[in-house]
Amino acid sequence: MAVDTIIMNGLTEEEDKSKNKNEEKKEEEEKKNVDPDLFVCLLQPVSADADPQYVGIRRLLLSRKAESGVYRRMDWRCNEKGYVAYRNYIRRPRNWENLHIPSHQSTPGNSGRWLPSSSPLSHLYEVESWSSSRDLPSSNLASGHRTSFSSSVSDSDHPRRQGVEPAYSFVGMHCIFDQCKAAVTVLKFGNMSSDLLAYGASDGTLTLCTVSEPASVIKQLKGHSKDVTDFDFSSNNQYIASSSLDKTVRIWELSKGLCIRVIYAVSSQLCIRFHPVNNNFLSVGNANKEITVFNFSTGRIINKSVFDNEITSMDHDHTGQLIFCGDAQGCIYSATMDSHTGALSRSHRHRSSSKRKSPVTTVQYRSFSLLAHGPVLLTCTQDGSLSYFSVALEIKGYLTPRCSLKLSPRLHTIQASFCPLLSLEKGEYIVSGSEDSNVYFYDLTRPRHTCVNKLQGHRFPVIGVAWNHGENLLASSDMYGIVIVWKRSKMS
Repeated sequence: MAVDTIIMNGLTEEEDKSKNKNEEKKEEEEKKNVDPDLFVCLLQPVSADADPQYVGIRRLLLSRKAESGVYRRMDWRCNEKGYVAYRNYIRRPRNWENLHIPSHQSTPGNSGRWLPSSSPLSHLYEVESWSSSRDLPSSNLASGHRTSFSSSVSDSDHPRRQGVEPAYSFVGMHCIFDQCKAAVTVLKFGNMSSDLLAYGASDGTLTLCTVSEPASVIKQLKGHSKDVTDFDFSSNNQYIASSSLDKTVRIWELSKGLCIRVIYAVSSQLCIRFHPVNNNFLSVGNANKEITVFNFSTGRIINKSVFDNEITSMDHDHTGQLIFCGDAQGCIYSATMDSHTGALSRSHRHRSSSKRKSPVTTVQYRSFSLLAHGPVLLTCTQDGSLSYFSVALEIKGYLTPRCSLKLSPRLHTIQASFCPLLSLEKGEYIVSGSEDSNVYFYDLTRPRHTCVNKLQGHRFPVIGVAWNHGENLLASSDMYGIVIVWKRSKMS
C-alpha cells in the first residue's frame, strides 16, 4: 500500500507539473496576442471619482476605433491610393452628401479629380495624379509628314469662338535641319531671340542655326569628345557654355565660332546655366553630386555645394537668387545663391513619391502662372512623370505640388517644356517629346483628354523641345539627328 501511494503521489506530481507548464504556455500566447496599445490603455490609472466600468468600456472602444483606422489606411494602400487621397477622405466636410460637387467620370486612361481654384473646397483637396491616354480619336490629332502638314483639332472641353484658331494648332513645318549624323540631345533658342537656334548632339558637336528666311546653319562647334549634355546662352547671346560627358565645360564665342576656354573636371558634367543677373557666374551640375559655381572670365571655382545624388537638370529663377535642380533619384532641390559672391546653400528638398526612383530630365522655372497665381516649376522624370509645383519665393523656393501627369516610362532622356503664352489664353499647356516619334501637347487643367494635340513628322524618338521667344515657332529633335521647326498658326 505504501508503494502504491508513493507511485500515485508521483504521478500526481508529474501531472501537476505538466498542467502548470501548459498554463504558462497559454498565458505567454495570450500575452503575445494582446495588442500593446490596448494593454497600455487598460493599464492607465483611473481617478477615484470615475466609474471603473465606464472607463474600461470607453478605453476598449477607443482602442477598437484606432484599430479600424489602421485597417482603413491599409485598405487605401492596397487599393493603390496614397496619403493624399486618405487625407482628402478624412478631411471631407460633414455635409458632403448635400454639396453636389460635379465629378468627372474616370476613364481607363484618366484617373483622379480636378478641383479648380475657384471652387470653395479647393483648399481641402490636392490632385494625386492623372494618366494621359494617347488613344485619342483621329479628329483630335494633327497629322503630317516630312514635306506637308495639316492640323485638325476638336476641342470639346473648351468651346472655341468662331474665327479663332486654337492656340495649340500648327500650320506645318517651318524648316528642317538634317545635317547632324548623331542624336540631338538638347536644343535651345537664344535669349529673347526668335530666330537663333542651337543644338547639341551625342557626337560632341554644337550646331548654331538661324531659322529666319532662308533657314541655314551658321556654324558647327567641335571640341567635345563625348555627348553634349546641356548648354546655355549668355544674356547677350555672344557666348555659349556647354557641358559634356567628357568631363569638361567649354566656353564658345559665337562670332568667331571658337572655343575660348576649357574647364576640366573629375566627373561628367550634366547640366549648366548662366546666372540670369550676373553672367560672370556659371553653375554646373555634375555626376559627383555637386553644383559648382565657376567664374566665367577665369574658369576658377568660386563655390561648391554637395547634394545627395547626381545633379541631372537645373534652372534659375528670374532673380538669380534661387537654383532649382533635380537629381538621379527623382528629388527636387531648392538652393539659394548670392548674386555677388556666388555662395550656395541648400534650402528645401522635395522627394519623389514614386517607389521606383528615376532621373529628373527637365527642371524649368516660370515666373507666373494663372493656374497657381504666381511662380511655378515644371519637372519631368525619365519614368514619365510630369509634375507641376507652386514656388514660394518668400520661403526660399519652397515647392508645393499642384498637379501631376503620369505618362508611359521612357528609355531615353526625353524633355518637356512650358507653353507660357499659350497658357495665358486658356489652360496650362505642356509640350513634351515621346518615344513614339510624336510631339505631344497636354493641358493640365483638363481632368479628361489631357492630350490636346500631337505633331507627327519625326520617325524616331523625340528627345528635345524648345520654343522661340515669340512662341510662334517650336523646335523638336530626335534620336536620328533631325531637327524640325514647327510653325504655329496665327490667331485671326
